[in-house]
Amino acid sequence: MLACLQMETSADNREPERFRLFTPPSLGVALRHFRKEAGLTQAELAERAGVHRTYLSDLECGDQSEQVRRLFRLFRELGVRVTLEKADW
Repeated sequence: MLACLQMETSADNREPERFRLFTPPSLGVALRHFRKEAGLTQAELAERAGVHRTYLSDLECGDQSEQVRRLFRLFRELGVRVTLEKADW
């Protein structure tokens, strides 16, 4: 990388990691990635979010609950693509 002397440059110009969600398994991969990136166990995240650890485990494994199936069906019908990226807040 070439540095411009008139402006600040950063050696870390990577794009934030994004996950495109197409299926329940892709949701699980994203959840696991962001949970591990946050340094949390399933039990810790489940407690913070107010859900059972087994429910979180099922989501991370790509299990297709009726709620998750309905969400993906709604997005498909609307022609909407769902992408997750880490928030900056």
